[in-house]
Amino acid sequence: MGGQKFQYDESGGTFFYFLLSFLALILIPTTYYYWPRKRKPDPEEESKECRCPGCVKKKMLLKSADSWRGPKNLFLKIFIIGGWLVLALLAYKVSQFDYEMANFDPFEILGISPTASQNEIKRAYRKLSVILHPDKETGNEKEFMKLSKAYQALTDEEAKKNWEKYGNPDGPGAMSFGIALPSWIVEKENSIWVLGLYALVFMVALPVVVGTWWYRSIRFSGDQVLLETTQVYYYFFHKTPNMPLKRVIMILSASPEFDRKHNSEIIERQSDNEEVPHLIKKLPNLSEKNKERPLCFGYSIKARAILHAHLSRIPLNPSTLEQDRRYIVAKCPYLIQEQVNCLNQLVFLAYARRIQRLPSIETIENCMKLSPMIVQGLWDFKSPLLQLPYINDENLKYFLHKKRPIKSLQEFAQLKAEERRNILRNLTTEEFEDVMKVLGRMPYIDFQVKCEVIDDENPTEVTAGAIVTVTVTLIRHDMSMLFGDQTVPEVQTITENGVEAEPKEAGGDAENENESVGKRPAWMKQKKGGSKKTTKRSNKQQSKVANNVVKPKPEESPVVEKAKPKEEKVKAKDDESEDSDVSDLEDTNDNADRSSEEEVKSGVEDDDQEWEKFQQKLHKREKVLEGRSKVSHTVHSPLFPNDKQEHWWTYICDRKSRTLLTAPYHVTDLIDKEECQLKFTAPIWTGVYTVTVCLRSDSYIGFNQQKDIKLDIKEAPAEITEHPQWEFEDSEEEGPAEDEAHESEYTTDEDFPEEDD
Repeated sequence: MGGQKFQYDESGGTFFYFLLSFLALILIPTTYYYWPRKRKPDPEEESKECRCPGCVKKKMLLKSADSWRGPKNLFLKIFIIGGWLVLALLAYKVSQFDYEMANFDPFEILGISPTASQNEIKRAYRKLSVILHPDKETGNEKEFMKLSKAYQALTDEEAKKNWEKYGNPDGPGAMSFGIALPSWIVEKENSIWVLGLYALVFMVALPVVVGTWWYRSIRFSGDQVLLETTQVYYYFFHKTPNMPLKRVIMILSASPEFDRKHNSEIIERQSDNEEVPHLIKKLPNLSEKNKERPLCFGYSIKARAILHAHLSRIPLNPSTLEQDRRYIVAKCPYLIQEQVNCLNQLVFLAYARRIQRLPSIETIENCMKLSPMIVQGLWDFKSPLLQLPYINDENLKYFLHKKRPIKSLQEFAQLKAEERRNILRNLTTEEFEDVMKVLGRMPYIDFQVKCEVIDDENPTEVTAGAIVTVTVTLIRHDMSMLFGDQTVPEVQTITENGVEAEPKEAGGDAENENESVGKRPAWMKQKKGGSKKTTKRSNKQQSKVANNVVKPKPEESPVVEKAKPKEEKVKAKDDESEDSDVSDLEDTNDNADRSSEEEVKSGVEDDDQEWEKFQQKLHKREKVLEGRSKVSHTVHSPLFPNDKQEHWWTYICDRKSRTLLTAPYHVTDLIDKEECQLKFTAPIWTGVYTVTVCLRSDSYIGFNQQKDIKLDIKEAPAEITEHPQWEFEDSEEEGPAEDEAHESEYTTDEDFPEEDD
């Protein structure tokens, strides 16, 4: 190998093959993915679109923001078409090489017929050789070589045999290997240029590209949020575990994304020194004199004032602050999702005893509540009916009828068409149609919850320490299904301060609810004394229930006939015993047959259920590998600068201790139906516990739901040391401390006493 000499392509034929293959590999996928496609307008979709002034203005702004898209598409088309032209030219060049090598015909080269004699062959060769000889002025070396081979193939017997057998007078060609690059690359005269090109690509361009990518990637988290922003969120949420809504807005406006030092896209103007103070005077309770850093920085106060103006729907200067509002508002959903993630991490750090302060569920829900407020440009204390087009504070009074006031979008949708038109009688026909279009496309979620212990012997029974799996099924319908006289099942909705329409237990009063706020979190550990109280109370309740049970009336006893002799009585008893024996045998045979049939049926059903579970697991794995989509349904949000898709949060919490039990699951691809699983560990002590499964929208106000689940925790069997779903093989866990061994991880319903009826 040391003396091997590489052969380069002298004629350039194989180099064209290399270029053709390389260009085709790049050009085909580029054309498929990057060719500009103009979406054809769908008449049905256009008919469903809202034509209110806010939506029309938003479309115009989006088109103006994409003004560069036309030149970019034109450049892409020119680039792709040019690549295909080069590919066609290379293909033609390669086909010419193949044609010359595959179509060697000596009669055609000499210009004679196949029946020509030897004299005619010699005469034709002499005539053409005079013209094509390299020494002549009209000579052509390549054509002369071809002419010589053709003459040889017709005059020499061996050459003629090779041509007839192999298509070449020289015989079969020898296989040779080489490098499909032109020889001028290794020529001494061109070495400086080749080395310069290598140095420019691999020593300058490549390190600059990699360094730029690395510098940008280390500054952002996985959701493209600055790491400095995440640190700010961790600091303030750990400092203030129970944070009100306006405080959350302050933390959001202090994000470094809105600072020119951290984000070059932020524009600072001289006019801000006049416009921002003038805007602050219009906004009460802005807390602009707060001395905390970075809450007191100029960029934070400006962003806070713009967010308050957005929520109050105060018009801003189109050329200055309105542009800043569009940029800030477009960033908020991603930042709010990062706030939720930070709070979730702090909650589980508190459970792991890494930090002492546990964020309350109100703080997490205030962050979630802020997202639809910003998307709709509406405060939480305002009516959710203001999310509809053409509805403002002036015509909102028509909804507050004395007999039946309308306070929610769901109630308005369930009215008859005449009643809805009567309420909006001040609107024109076109405006009323737009209202109905928007209302009809809003979501109505069928919220279903199923609680079980997967892979356990009895999935419906929850034992102490088991891993409880709550399967949440979301089925989305359009609100148009509620139009008319159709009824809707009642759901528990979450209000701004907690729970609305939650059925209170008998004897519950406000004092007990206030006392529950001061209780320790449900997920943190409690003394065992509470469990004793629960068992005592549960025994009392069971005894009450047992006493209240109505006993069935005994059947009338037959009259004993004393007149019958003893012998007849004995005979009757013997007959009855024989009949009873026969009937018992028949019953046992029937029961055996039935039990065998039931066992077969149950076995088949178990196999079917296991197969369905296996298929569901495969489907979920495939879905995870495919990646989660973020396309669902477009939200009607004229005040939000970009197109917004419907997303949802679902989680489990304890309402009484106001703590989070599972991480909020962000549902981003709910088109028709979506299913997710929330898992948590059951408490180690027996009793009845209540947890709440919540559903929150990040796009609409007034669409939150919740459902309560009561867990009757049973004592685990003594022979079971670990649950089947726990598969920790080499884990060595230390036993609990003496003072912790008598503590519970949950708060039972009895830990919050309520008066009996």
